[in-house]
Amino acid sequence: MSDSSPTPPFKPSIAAGAAKRANASVIGMFLAIFSTIAIVLTVVWLNPQQKAETYRSNIDVSAVANHATDTAGFTPVAPELPDGWYANYARWNPAGADGVAFWDVGYVTSSNTFIALRQSITANPTWIADQSQHAAVTGSRTVDGHDWELRDKPKGDRSLVLVDGKDTIVLTGAADFADFDFLAKAATDSLNTAHAPATSSPAAAPAPKDASIPTTKGNNS
Repeated sequence: MSDSSPTPPFKPSIAAGAAKRANASVIGMFLAIFSTIAIVLTVVWLNPQQKAETYRSNIDVSAVANHATDTAGFTPVAPELPDGWYANYARWNPAGADGVAFWDVGYVTSSNTFIALRQSITANPTWIADQSQHAAVTGSRTVDGHDWELRDKPKGDRSLVLVDGKDTIVLTGAADFADFDFLAKAATDSLNTAHAPATSSPAAAPAPKDASIPTTKGNNS
């Protein structure tokens, strides 16, 4: 038997320069990560998330409606609403594939719920179904003498639909009936105002002609 000892395992060695470069790469990676985190935190801190109760759009619905009148061919409704309500958008939508152009306003109620108001003079059953999210007709609701069709479905938004002559108005949202009734009345009040005949000022009475003063010629005697 030989007394030769087993060969010791080979231990790889890393040159000092390579080890230094590896350590520098690791340190650089951590520095890059920390820099990225710092940038993200700074952006978040400088741009806090807006809360619904602290941010409101300043939309002048009447002004937008007036601008849309010529294009629409009718006067879009612009309901007058109390403090606590506000519109977060108002726009005119040109006709799409369905051929229906419509006035579209989004209202946030005083209870912080939402109702969309859409009005058209070219509405058809398909468009009405789309705007009411294909909810089934579940009844009707009379608001200020106007009969609105009620469309509702479980766990979804409800809609009120009014057909008044050539005008169709659809209200859709998750608000309660009190808010729907409030907006429905305001919308029909605006609609009645738009349909009211223009009152002409009374014709001014013709100015009296100056009366001529007769003159008499004296007789010479």
